Amino acid sequence: MDQVAAYAAYSADSPLAPFTLERRTPRPDDVAIDILYCGVCHSDLHFARDDWGMTRYPIVPGHEIIGRVSAVGTDVTGFQVGDMVGVGCMVDSCRECQPCRDGLEQLCLNGFTMTYGSDDRRDGLFTQGGYSGAIVVNEHFVLRLPRGLDPASAAPILCAGITTYSPLRQHGVGAGHKVGVIGLGGLGHMGVKLARALGAEVTVFTRSEAKVDEARRNGADHVVVSTDPAQMAAVAETFDFMLDTVPVQHDLNPYLAALKYDGTHILVGLIDPVEPAIQGANLIFKRRVLAGSLIGGIPETQELLDFCAEHDITCEVEMIDIADINEAYTRMQAGDVHYRFVIDMATLNAADQG
Repeated sequence: MDQVAAYAAYSADSPLAPFTLERRTPRPDDVAIDILYCGVCHSDLHFARDDWGMTRYPIVPGHEIIGRVSAVGTDVTGFQVGDMVGVGCMVDSCRECQPCRDGLEQLCLNGFTMTYGSDDRRDGLFTQGGYSGAIVVNEHFVLRLPRGLDPASAAPILCAGITTYSPLRQHGVGAGHKVGVIGLGGLGHMGVKLARALGAEVTVFTRSEAKVDEARRNGADHVVVSTDPAQMAAVAETFDFMLDTVPVQHDLNPYLAALKYDGTHILVGLIDPVEPAIQGANLIFKRRVLAGSLIGGIPETQELLDFCAEHDITCEVEMIDIADINEAYTRMQAGDVHYRFVIDMATLNAADQG
């Protein structure tokens, strides 16, 4: 076991603070990684604050990890020391059930092992995330960073990117389709870029007039201010797909009404009960579909990284020092980030010494 510097939440109501964790000695099929950058996801905040009632403390968040391979196990064939790699939301799954065999490890029938907050399948140790100097991960769950993709801004692709790319690919979004993206945060702005790159015509739905220009700068063909009844009425029954990135309860009915017949509304942000209730007529009378999607499997995530390199797609990020993580959480909760914080992990040693 190796001791590694990190930042952890010690309780639901305490700020994140320096922490020392132990990383396992690499197994024959493991890859050891020195972490260079780690994105800050809203899920990190939820976990740190125990908003979902499942957190065990101390917890080291972080599942948007970019780093350099420092060592490989004797059975590893796909990576070598010095490679630039990524680790996303998963570090293991059963790899035997049908979803796992289909490359859909996030849908593992036995539950995937989260990058942080899970018990390791083999040794029972508690997984800890990327707000740390290093991590050890099974080769199957390590992703290759393509040449030409900026490492820092690539980090959020491993969560925000795959969360929006996977449903677009699953539902066959492409040229000739009209896609509405609801919300323009970390997920939404990636959804705009990816849907455009897949050939779709993209409209951003936002509650704020102030985000109209932002949406266009991110590549939106059109912008609808959803609080304006006239604008919503003007786009009724015009969209093939809605990519709904909003993580809090909101009324789905106006967006369902904006779909054509056979249109699909895809939830990727909301995991709470839908409130207010969906009007069944909005689905039945136009044969519309309400769907959900959870991140993506390992093959699809590698496909996404390669796609982003090919199309020069990166996440818009704000770099921060690890010592500023609590301020970043405060700003993130207030919606004051465009569009993802990324921690420069080179600042970890300085923070630890300070």
